[in-house]
Amino acid sequence: MEWTSLNDLREKFLKFFESKDHLARKSYSLVPESDKSLLLIVAGMAPLKKYFTGEEEPPRRRMATCQKCIRTNDIEHVGFTARHGTFFEMLGNFSFGDYFKPEALKWAWEFLTEVLEIPADLLWPSVYEQDDEAYRIWRDEIGVKEEHIVRLGKADNFWEHGSGPCGPCSEIYFDRGEKYGCGSPDCRPGCDCDRYMEIWNNVFSQFNNDGAGNYTELASKNIDTGMGLERLACVMQGVDNMFEVDTIQNIIKAISDKAGIAYKSNAKSDVSLRIIADHSRASAFLIADGVMPSNEGRGYVLRRLMRRALRHGRILGIKGAFLYEIMAVVAKENYPAYTELTEKLDYIQKIVRMEEERFNATVEAGMNLLDKLMAQAKETGKTELDGADVFKLSDTYGFPIDLTREIAEENGLGIDEKGFEENLTAQKQRARAARGNISGWDDSMKSLVDTSVKTVFTGYTETVTEAKIVAIIDGETDALCDITGENAVIITDATPFYGEGGGQVGDIGEIVGANGKATVTDTKKNDGIYMHICKVESGSLSVGDTVTLRVDGARRAAIMRNHSSVHLLDAALREVLGDHIRQAGSYVDEKEARFDFTHFSAVTPDELAKVELLVNEKILEGITVDTFETDIESARKSGAIALFGEKYGKVVRVVKMGDFSAELCGGTHVDNTAKVGLFKIVSESSVAAGTRRITAITGLNAYAYLGRREALIASAMRLTKAGTPDDIPAKITSLSDDLKACKRELESASAKLASAKAEAMISSAVNVDGVRVATMATELPVAAVRSLGDDIKSKYADMIAVVSSLVDGKLTLACVCGKDVLARGIKAPAVLKELSKIVGGGGGGRPDSATAGAKKPEMLSEAFSALPGIVKAML
Repeated sequence: MEWTSLNDLREKFLKFFESKDHLARKSYSLVPESDKSLLLIVAGMAPLKKYFTGEEEPPRRRMATCQKCIRTNDIEHVGFTARHGTFFEMLGNFSFGDYFKPEALKWAWEFLTEVLEIPADLLWPSVYEQDDEAYRIWRDEIGVKEEHIVRLGKADNFWEHGSGPCGPCSEIYFDRGEKYGCGSPDCRPGCDCDRYMEIWNNVFSQFNNDGAGNYTELASKNIDTGMGLERLACVMQGVDNMFEVDTIQNIIKAISDKAGIAYKSNAKSDVSLRIIADHSRASAFLIADGVMPSNEGRGYVLRRLMRRALRHGRILGIKGAFLYEIMAVVAKENYPAYTELTEKLDYIQKIVRMEEERFNATVEAGMNLLDKLMAQAKETGKTELDGADVFKLSDTYGFPIDLTREIAEENGLGIDEKGFEENLTAQKQRARAARGNISGWDDSMKSLVDTSVKTVFTGYTETVTEAKIVAIIDGETDALCDITGENAVIITDATPFYGEGGGQVGDIGEIVGANGKATVTDTKKNDGIYMHICKVESGSLSVGDTVTLRVDGARRAAIMRNHSSVHLLDAALREVLGDHIRQAGSYVDEKEARFDFTHFSAVTPDELAKVELLVNEKILEGITVDTFETDIESARKSGAIALFGEKYGKVVRVVKMGDFSAELCGGTHVDNTAKVGLFKIVSESSVAAGTRRITAITGLNAYAYLGRREALIASAMRLTKAGTPDDIPAKITSLSDDLKACKRELESASAKLASAKAEAMISSAVNVDGVRVATMATELPVAAVRSLGDDIKSKYADMIAVVSSLVDGKLTLACVCGKDVLARGIKAPAVLKELSKIVGGGGGGRPDSATAGAKKPEMLSEAFSALPGIVKAML
């Protein structure tokens, strides 16, 4: 048994199972594809679930993978124990109705004892207590000593999850030695001590559980195995835990160098080093798989990991941004198994650096507030932080609740979870109300319609279809009726109307029958049923009527132009900005196309120009747009882009534009890119952290837009008296220079006027116990009043002056104090505070100069009259 690196173990495992006729596949993405039940991949078999359930045909009946996984359910323990981690790799071999127990167990034993040369007497298999077949295979066919085979109960050695496929499992344990044991003579696998470590689990999916505890044999049996790569590395490297494995140790060393603290020199700093090492691995892989930090879903998981790591960097005394540099070490330690980390390193580092800067900008204020809240809680005898305060830390200062919870626990406090959830729910409800309800389909409707009968969609090839009405739902009561009222939802057995979905709006048009006509104002779809939202214009329509459905063709054509342009835009963005671009949402109607995508910064004007030019070049090339249906695996192999998290059926529709773009899409499109006409980007903006939005127009909308721009240019020429459009900038520059000159002349005149008025004000100043008090009302700009005040205080050390500025109905007071006045304890902000009690408003400034806005201009005279008394009271 020789020391073996983690990267070599991964390669040995996959090569071994390739020799057993398995398809050895590189890890699937951490973001589940076509599976909305999972936020992230948490187990080796998770990406293969569709093959186990029969939803899809596997590429091979035998497969082996090393799957990257993330679990955050025990995140609060990560770092504090050496056992827990959020990121790990799971080795696994799988059989989909091919081999079963004999092969699975023999190959597991062969790999461990012959390839890795682990001594057989250090390995202990366990079997389900009723699984005599597995016991016999271990004892009779493999030759494991009977005293080394352990029978365990259902809790340990039977895998099931509610109803459905299930079965016994057989685990292989490694004996770490007596020093890890409990000393009991009965110590063996199943004991709670640390001596026996489970390294490989073989699950035999051979039964079906009906949910009532009744088990029947499956006709097609499967094998699902799992072996933690980091745990196997612990065995092969003779170390106690995953943080001492070679690749992770190298990451910890890089962090230690940054902090100037050696690992294992201090228990508290070791916690922080382990947290940063684990979370940096998880963050790098998540970003490489297209996840961006945000406040929801996967993005929240990433942000939570990164900000927890950043906080522990501060605990270690690391100043400034550092985590982005650790990403280079993570990439190096996982090369060449995960080349994407190296290929996307610049991008990964940019995302991490941006998140570090964003967190560092608010963490100081957030920590100060949290310290204050914890101190207040302790002073008042509270045991937990208020939920509203915890929500404020999350919403305003970017503190994930888990981070606040962890810090509070370190200080002996809990948090008001219920109050936090109430505040979070209220915020979501406000956001939901702002978005409005666009579903067009609810449970009450479902109960009225036969959902097993699907609508045949004909809209890919035609905009007019004859069909039969199968249901009519009254728009006011959600009740079926034969003759519609004014508003209704009409469902037909076929339709050319596109139902809203995939970012494309629903079609409008008309439904015409022998006895009536209805205008279709929108179309929705749900579970294969198309709902025409209608307003009856004349007569009546009944269930069973044969009707003609006619889509508004001009509107549909504009929508198609916009939708096809979005596909071209997506491809162009990838070419110009990089293949890290991921679609984050889209919206197309007859007026515009909006495309949301992941990117770490604003797209520069130069980049936008390149993208726009590239799209228009592809339009001018007149590329044929091909659409075809195929299975999901074939579509992916052909390079078609699928949306992360979107659930696709066995058959998918591919929209292909030559070699430039191929995407899975159910929308309607032009049949040639030339029909898009013209593509014009009208805006680029941010919609969330790490997510940008481009809004564009096409066809006649772009033509109209250019017409408006021409009219705007003509207007600018007329107003600036420019001879040609090219002369406009020079004319504007000239006008701007003239305006600046006029402004300077006005300011000079105002200053002279103010100076003349100041002489009168000074001569009429009132002497209050040796302090001269002066006031003056003006209609000068605030800047001129301030300048006047500065001049007064520099010339008259014994004077306090208040000058008002009334411009466009807005009153401002400026107060200045000479140095002798300051020496006697009078300060300008204090004077204005007293005057504000009369004129309203408020303000502030320096002791010798302050300004305040006033709400009651009509009280100015009274305020000025009160000033000598205010000064006297302050002396």
